Amino acid sequence: MVIITEEASSSTNNHHEYDVFLSFRGADTRTNFTNHLYTALVNANVKTFLDDTEIETGLYLKPELESAIRASRASIIVLSKNYASSTWCLNELVLILEQHRDFKQIVIPIFYHVDPSDVRKQQNSFGDAMADHKQKMEAETNAEKRNEWAQKMEIWKNALIQVANLKGKEPKDRLETEFIEEIVTNVYHQLGVLLRSTLPQDPQLIGIDYSIDFLSSWLQDGSEHTADILTILGMGGIGKTSLAKHVYKLHCLEFDRSSFIDNISRKCVEKFNGLLDVQKQLCEDISKASLNRVHDVSVYTSTIENALARKKVFIVLDDIDSLGQLDALLGNKGFHQGSKIIITTKDESLTERCALFDRPQVRPKHTTHLLTGLSKCASLKLLCHHAFKCEDPKQGYKEVSDNIVKYCQGHPLALEVLGRSLHNRDAAHWKECIEKLNEETDSRINEVLRMSFDSLPSQKDKELFKHIACFFVGMDRDITETILIACRMKVTSGITNLMERCLLSIGWNNELMMHQLVQEMGRDAARQESPRRRLWCDEGSFDVLTQKKGKENILGLALDMRMLEKEEFKLKPDALSKMVNLKLLQLNYMKDFLWHLNFPEELRWLCMRGFPLKSIPSEIPMEKMENVVVLDMSYSKLESFDLSEGRELLTGSCSKHDPLLGSLKILDLCYCYQLRSLGGFYELPSLQSLFLRNCMSLIEICKSIEYCDELVFVDLSYCKELRKPPRTLAKLKKVKTLLLDGCNLGESPLEIWDLTSQTSSLASFFPGSLVKLSLANNNLSNESFPMDFSCLSMLTQLVLDGNPIVSMPSCVRSLPSLEHLSMSQCKTLMSIKHPPPTLTTLSLEMDLQSQCSLQKIAFDLEMSPLNLILHYTSSKALSIEIQGIIKIQPMTDVDETVLCSLGWSNLQFITRRHMGIFDDRPVGSQTQMYYEFGIFSTIYGGEMTPSWIMHRSKGPSISFTIPPSLKKLTGLNIFYKQIQVSHHLIKLPYIRVSNLTKNRTWIYKHHLEEVNAGGKCVRFLSHWMFGKNEMEDGDQLTISLDFNVARLYRNILECGVSLVYDNDDGKNVEEEDPLSYYKSWNHIIGGDLSPFQLETGEYFLYTKHNRSYITSPISVFHPFIAKNVSYKVLGVWVKIKFSYPDGCLYKREGSLKLSHKKKSKKHGQTLEFYLFVPI
Repeated sequence: MVIITEEASSSTNNHHEYDVFLSFRGADTRTNFTNHLYTALVNANVKTFLDDTEIETGLYLKPELESAIRASRASIIVLSKNYASSTWCLNELVLILEQHRDFKQIVIPIFYHVDPSDVRKQQNSFGDAMADHKQKMEAETNAEKRNEWAQKMEIWKNALIQVANLKGKEPKDRLETEFIEEIVTNVYHQLGVLLRSTLPQDPQLIGIDYSIDFLSSWLQDGSEHTADILTILGMGGIGKTSLAKHVYKLHCLEFDRSSFIDNISRKCVEKFNGLLDVQKQLCEDISKASLNRVHDVSVYTSTIENALARKKVFIVLDDIDSLGQLDALLGNKGFHQGSKIIITTKDESLTERCALFDRPQVRPKHTTHLLTGLSKCASLKLLCHHAFKCEDPKQGYKEVSDNIVKYCQGHPLALEVLGRSLHNRDAAHWKECIEKLNEETDSRINEVLRMSFDSLPSQKDKELFKHIACFFVGMDRDITETILIACRMKVTSGITNLMERCLLSIGWNNELMMHQLVQEMGRDAARQESPRRRLWCDEGSFDVLTQKKGKENILGLALDMRMLEKEEFKLKPDALSKMVNLKLLQLNYMKDFLWHLNFPEELRWLCMRGFPLKSIPSEIPMEKMENVVVLDMSYSKLESFDLSEGRELLTGSCSKHDPLLGSLKILDLCYCYQLRSLGGFYELPSLQSLFLRNCMSLIEICKSIEYCDELVFVDLSYCKELRKPPRTLAKLKKVKTLLLDGCNLGESPLEIWDLTSQTSSLASFFPGSLVKLSLANNNLSNESFPMDFSCLSMLTQLVLDGNPIVSMPSCVRSLPSLEHLSMSQCKTLMSIKHPPPTLTTLSLEMDLQSQCSLQKIAFDLEMSPLNLILHYTSSKALSIEIQGIIKIQPMTDVDETVLCSLGWSNLQFITRRHMGIFDDRPVGSQTQMYYEFGIFSTIYGGEMTPSWIMHRSKGPSISFTIPPSLKKLTGLNIFYKQIQVSHHLIKLPYIRVSNLTKNRTWIYKHHLEEVNAGGKCVRFLSHWMFGKNEMEDGDQLTISLDFNVARLYRNILECGVSLVYDNDDGKNVEEEDPLSYYKSWNHIIGGDLSPFQLETGEYFLYTKHNRSYITSPISVFHPFIAKNVSYKVLGVWVKIKFSYPDGCLYKREGSLKLSHKKKSKKHGQTLEFYLFVPI
């Protein structure tokens, strides 16, 4: 007996030879409807199986038909009058439904001039057919065959019931061509295919599913009010063109005009009028016109500009490498609303430097998508495709395949080149190839990778690239810059140039990152320049040091003894004597060290990780290290670090001699677990950064630290025995950052702190110059904080994560310059009241498993909540109010008088626990009420329309005139029903309310962009409060539901409106208004909506940006966006924090710009507000 698990079974059906299998009764529709449908599907590039055999006999399917059904992604069942008379058709139906149940195959029933109820109940022609089958069964004389007939009959009946219960299509009174077009469109969108470029068939698309989804989402993000540009950035050969081409094929028919132009840079270089030819192609594609006699680039540009302004277009410009190309192809007059432009390039800066971005009134929204390479699994699959013509390594090739994959580090071009070159080669040849690769880069790969290197603007940038490739990959950017600036290199602009050409990137922890193949290319360039100018290979460095082969041209040498299988050895004193120009020296994990080593005076960086001694010997020739700017002795066995030990000093004087390390700016002693004391700081007068993270035995820091007048950065995190920072630290005038995470400050007895009065003296330990202070994970309660922090007048960032606080400490309010406050992982935190009015960022992240106690955030009147960026994440059901922005609560907690005031009566779902719709929250989540902009809303499952919805329409819009009434109109209740197509999430529409009489329009987009109704209906109910003058008797109203994709309109089953009047129930008008609190909010309809104004009389009420996709099975969080705020940019990245196993998620800066608001002259630049909550 074979048991197939769900996981295993799903994997058995992931290769599809066909997109669609057509099941039909030949005698009914072969020569008409089915033939026309098949032709339309093929013309739309949907690969369709149609059996052209007329003979249909027997109780079982032919093997080829069964295989075709199993190999199809979808099935279309044409249920015609005589469909059930064919046992063949019925068997097809049974297998199709099995595939639908077990493998989620898409099934589209077509009720072709038959009633679905006839199919379900087996009546009329379907009843006659089943009666005929029953008669044949009863006529069967063989008992075994008769029993087989009976079993089949039961299966067929159940299958007919099941297919009739599926959502199908009926032609009704439409033209057949129109009906077929609708079917093809539905198939096209459900399958996500347009041209034959599906993932399993195209090796160039292996492993880029996430990027395809990201770009597809960007193309369908609902930004109909703007034109957007997306730049695909990546090194040569990383797959930019393949990705752009595939996404173009998927979506080009969704626009008025579309154009894909590849290899633009090559076309412009290889041909004299190359740019003119590219313009001509673009012009023909988007305007269907050609200027054959025009030979002027500017004339074509003008024609292109006019076409771009008139049509909603989708354009892909592949391989742009100059501003001139972009300006000629896009102009500077802007695009039609809803247009999408994709640019692929190796130079990040090009897009936003083109002329289009110089004009604020037409400046498009810009998003950047970085391609970094394939995963290990995808890399192996791609390698095997080219090397073995299958997905897995052949027997005996697994280890060598893994080594090739490890070497290539996800570079598609490298994998393709190596895979093809190793095709039909034996395993021994593979091993030989790997050995050669470890020595030098294959020339065919190197030729592609060298393109970015050769494009660097100066020789200095190339020298910088070679330095980083040889020594600094993986190192902190700031430390690297300090070292290389001391080497007289132009670092800041050079690093920017390298990043723009994808030769370098910055990691989430500010480390320099470089693709291994790019690094090998850089090292190869360094080797070609001079074989021994930069020594990064441990073997080569060891030989030079032990055999005294060093010469004066050596600039850098790196040796890590852990990488060598060598016996202990001692360096001779003159090992470095000839290296007079040596600036960079790494001698890591040396088991023994001779301190009479003659260090070159040009030395700028000395790295001695894993230093083996307990203290620094007095014999060290420190006078030779006067120019060293960075000293790294992390992971050492040091117990004491004091450069003055053993040195004779005049009593009472600390300045009558030259300091030993007078140029040292950075000292790194992190992870020196045995280090207990630290002193002799007067020997380090230029020290700027001190790293002591995880020195767990450190008890004290010498008061001589007060002599480090230039000190800016101090990291004492997880120095658990320290208990208190040195008091002399407060005397320093330039310290900007102090990190004291995990130092157990809350567990320290008061006598250790030497506090003579009250806990307010705690602030006296901190320098008044601090800009950032981190006290995370110190077990600090509210009582642990001082009453006043005003002495820290320059502090802009305070981190209190992981402390048992129940509210924001009162001392935080006294910080006059605070901009960023983090209280993440504070599980007992219940409320935040009156944060400083200067605050712009508040982070409140929780673990996915944690129950957050936070219920309310309240602001002072003088502080606009629109000036706040709030990060909030939790996987639990949400009940929270962000004052002035949004209030979310379970419907069961909403006061009944509020619901009555909204005109919501007889809503049975309010008392139910289950929502009836499903999202990423656990089943059993309560139906919730959302309030924002003066709009109450709720979403719930089911199909019934509330009886009090008076004005109804079958479709996505409704228009009417407000009738005369003696009562005052206070609001509208807007309702709609929407179906879920297949397994896809329901995308919620924009709700547009237009008062045509008063020329006012409000466009509202709910912050829940999409929901899952479990394959059924979702109901949306909202109440819109209006002020005094927005709505009056006789006003003509139009309410419509808008989507950015036309096909979604058909999913709206019904919409409706009811009018809500004041005092409908006849109560005393003097009674307190249940909605008075909600009406007191500022940014609501009838209040101040100026931050959301598009133009005169038109407002876009939208507090959510594009979804951020996370490719992990965790809750997806959504941001809210408002206006007139700022966000922190880290280099070319913006950091968005999630409660995510790997820490943080980063998105390119360009992808975070607001899409649906115009730049307002009154309010200045439109920026963003973020609030992360679960769907």
